[in-house]
Amino acid sequence: MFVAIGNTPRDYAWGSISAIAEFRGVAPSGAPEAELWLGAHAGSPATVADAASVGHADLAEWIAAEPEPALGPALAAHGARLPFLLKLLAAAEPLSLQAHPTPEQARAGFAREEAEGIPVTAYDRNYRDAFHKPELIVAVSDTFDALSGFRPLDELTGVLATLRAADAADAAPEPGALDLLAAHLDTADPLRDTVEWLLRDGRGGDTGEAAWVTERVTTLAASEVARRSPYALSFETVGALADVYPGDPGIVISLLLNRVRLRRGEALYLAAGNIHAYLAGLGIELMAASDNVLRGGLTPKHIDVTELLDVLDFTPIAPPRLEPEEVGRGVVAFRPDVPDFVLYRAEPGAADAARVALDGPAIVLAEAGAIRLAGSSGEASVARGEAVYVTPEEGELEVAGDGIAWIATTGSPAASA
Repeated sequence: MFVAIGNTPRDYAWGSISAIAEFRGVAPSGAPEAELWLGAHAGSPATVADAASVGHADLAEWIAAEPEPALGPALAAHGARLPFLLKLLAAAEPLSLQAHPTPEQARAGFAREEAEGIPVTAYDRNYRDAFHKPELIVAVSDTFDALSGFRPLDELTGVLATLRAADAADAAPEPGALDLLAAHLDTADPLRDTVEWLLRDGRGGDTGEAAWVTERVTTLAASEVARRSPYALSFETVGALADVYPGDPGIVISLLLNRVRLRRGEALYLAAGNIHAYLAGLGIELMAASDNVLRGGLTPKHIDVTELLDVLDFTPIAPPRLEPEEVGRGVVAFRPDVPDFVLYRAEPGAADAARVALDGPAIVLAEAGAIRLAGSSGEASVARGEAVYVTPEEGELEVAGDGIAWIATTGSPAASA
């Protein structure tokens, strides 16, 4: 069964005025459009275009009322919920630094806050559900910029050396600020100690040591020495963050992280504990259906430093790119190591059709042109920027047309959670 679905873009302040509208081929609303949610998450469930076709106004209602026909027997028997959420995300300004919990952390945190009687909608609530939230992002715009994961320590040494060189070249050097930063980076657990110090000391106003370090790093990042260094893009990002969040300790934390620039079609996979922030660009985002976010700066929202430190993975890594796997003519798969989701990109082009085998329900979003879908029992035409929900009995999907089909579905049950 093919069910046409849609939604209204969410108007978060960091959203783009035009990117989502251009993708959908519609006139901009005039307000920021940050995310288009396509799924059954209670925060913004996708609407059903023809409610009479399933007897319900949105996906969440339909799945709750008729889980087996909507999800298939396997998912209906294991929680009766759509395990993934597909989003079109357009960032014109940086999002907050954040990380997401493991399944075990999510279950324990949710149970603890329920027992404490903290309302799910409370400002200081960390766990709004009992599920983890791994996610991947694929660049749709020509470039997509992000921060993701703690950078290798040798790079961090180079960043600090560049700041020292810039300070030495300044007309009024202040080496004491960098000495403070270096001292926290010279401990047995340097990344954890530095992040904790910056967040605990740097959010108390403009009088603490961390606030001084943030101010000095912001100044030095704009210097000629920094702009000509191998870390120029990271220092450029410091300036951009300071313009939006002046004095925020997340500005200095950004220098501890990998600065990533994706080209169109490239992807990042953000596992549990990965600290990250999207900076600019349009992307297809696919995640486990959860709203559990631990924030770590660049935001006026609640930051629970203790809980964040427990969730973060402080292991230095290379940027966590997820390489696509070619699975058929005109089809690539972005397949992380979780069973919640997999993302296919099908571009039939001159081929008669591209084919994608489904093991569960799917959501298909059309990009750039119209596509035609055919399964074992039905078919659908999907115009540019439109989406359909596909029930699992359709099995293998045949994709034709001059557009691109982004297909979100469940992953292999064999993948480790």
